[in-house]
Amino acid sequence: MATTAHLMPPQGPAEPGGFDFRRHAWFLQLGANGYTRVAVLTFDPGPPGPTLAGLRRDLSLALRQRLPGETGAIAAAITTGDRSGVSQSTLQDLRASNLAHLLAISGLHMGLVAGFVFASLRFALCMVPPIALRLNVKKLSAAAALLAAGAYLALSGGNVATERAFIMVAVMFVAVLLDRRAISLRAVAIAAVLVLLRRPETLLSPGFQMSFAATAALVGVFGWVRDGGLTLGPKWLRPVAALVLSSLVAGLATAPFGAAHFNTLSHYGLLANLLAVPVMGLVVVPAAVLSFCLLPLGLEGFGLAVMGAGIDWILTVARAVAELPGAEGTVMQPGQWVLPLLSVGGLFLLIWQGRLRLLGVMPIALAFALWSQDTRPLALISSNGGLVGVMGPEGRALSRSEGQGFAARVWLENDGDPVRQAIAANRWRSQGNDPSLRRVRIGPYSLVHAVGSRAAERLTSCAEREILVSTVDLKPEGGCIVLGLQQLRRMGSIAIDQQGKLTTARDLSGQRIWTR
Repeated sequence: MATTAHLMPPQGPAEPGGFDFRRHAWFLQLGANGYTRVAVLTFDPGPPGPTLAGLRRDLSLALRQRLPGETGAIAAAITTGDRSGVSQSTLQDLRASNLAHLLAISGLHMGLVAGFVFASLRFALCMVPPIALRLNVKKLSAAAALLAAGAYLALSGGNVATERAFIMVAVMFVAVLLDRRAISLRAVAIAAVLVLLRRPETLLSPGFQMSFAATAALVGVFGWVRDGGLTLGPKWLRPVAALVLSSLVAGLATAPFGAAHFNTLSHYGLLANLLAVPVMGLVVVPAAVLSFCLLPLGLEGFGLAVMGAGIDWILTVARAVAELPGAEGTVMQPGQWVLPLLSVGGLFLLIWQGRLRLLGVMPIALAFALWSQDTRPLALISSNGGLVGVMGPEGRALSRSEGQGFAARVWLENDGDPVRQAIAANRWRSQGNDPSLRRVRIGPYSLVHAVGSRAAERLTSCAEREILVSTVDLKPEGGCIVLGLQQLRRMGSIAIDQQGKLTTARDLSGQRIWTR
């Protein structure tokens, strides 16, 4: 393959303490990122042999051909991990309705596939008396389900979320083979340790935190129900009650982590999951497995039709819920102690025995109290000096209405104020008559943002309590703080608090392999 591309090294966080793409790229072994405006040329190396990547590509293409439109794109995403056909509008609907997790091949999909294979095979073997009376049908089914989960891992591309889900499922079925309790907090802990031994960097990722928060909460709560002898109503109502309880528990466990990482809350997420997740488990996944089983016989059409009908229902639910008034809300980014306190409190509630476990409520309450009292930086400066954002009575005001769009979007989302950059730029109240020198008062400082190199050339002198920001090198006369290209390359993005203290991205990230 060949193309002409514009490449750049991975960039640091848009603000100090924010998501560091350099760290993420280093663990993914990515040395650069960029874009191209020309077509990619491919060279035919001759007839290739069968490869797993080729099988995934062919399967994804076949699904999109047999199930056209968004239905086929979703089918390809949940079977092969290929999301390239899913439109942005569909992704937005799924996010707003809290159904985006159905696209990621994670614990839900892996558990449904392995569970369906395990239950179906165990039922089928029990119908054959010579086998049921002589062999351990449960262990045979567990071994087959483990193999099916491994095949699904390989077919899906084996990304981090799928690896994590496979390890959790593998721990469960190995426990069955060893005559141990399959679903327990000990099994969850073993899976977490194995995942961290394999990929320790995922500890800080939202996928790891949300996945294990949901799993631990579900195992713990249903363990309380089992050990306490509680019933979920009449026998005919128990499946529905279990579904409602599991959706409520998983939603409450993952909501703080999702809000902290993505600054959004889905107000009708419980309703959407109650309507969509059962269809995923009872219709879509069994139909997908059935299609693969019937594929050698050429009879996969029936399974694909059922799968498509289930996906259409899920998309209908996502669109309907996303269109409800106030379906999605925004929250401010929490401080650094909020998620650790939430995790400690939640684990204490789940692991400790007796009434003392209620002490776990205290760290959780403290975390939410700190979150409600957190304040955002008074001013933010991008890592190349191209944008400045100052907090005002209307929200954060930006020094430019266009350009530096990524930093602008991240700042506004972290403020819990996801307006367009142009709207935030209209909030800027500049001092002085020169539009290319954006002046504003920040605590004890007077900040001057030079927009463009010509404006920077006019900054030949400055006062002691001034901060000069520019995308080019500055050498003014005076005792001011100069934040030009050379200084910002070394410091990264900068935050200024209400007392005028400057905190740089380098201050918080320190000297790491990925910051060199």
